[in-house]
Amino acid sequence: MKIVMVAACALIDADNRILLAQRPEGKSMAGFWEFPGGKLEENETPEDCLIRELTEELGITVKKECLAPLSFASHTYEDFHLLMPLYVCRRWSGTPHGAEGQNLKWVRAVRLRDYDMPPADEPLIPHLIDLVSY
Repeated sequence: MKIVMVAACALIDADNRILLAQRPEGKSMAGFWEFPGGKLEENETPEDCLIRELTEELGITVKKECLAPLSFASHTYEDFHLLMPLYVCRRWSGTPHGAEGQNLKWVRAVRLRDYDMPPADEPLIPHLIDLVSY
């Protein structure tokens, strides 16, 4: 079975809300909400992937030292197995916007389950709730 490596990032704002991006029409799992990120390119680290993807998808600049690994997902889909480290980022430059036309939403961690998310993302939610709940 093919193994696909992607990196995801939970951007957390000053109000402890987490940014979700909606997958656009025409992509697999269109309409689902997910943590921003994407596939690693050849010889690319997860951190470098996120720096590139967050610039492309959200128009923001993130420094490597501002990415903190939190957890990871390992999920088997029908055609491939996904490995996805999840990083947390609380500091970036610029204002996130849907640079590729995708909808964005800032969401409280306890409300993440109210959004349809890909199956691989769902096990990451409790880690985020623990991280930002007081």
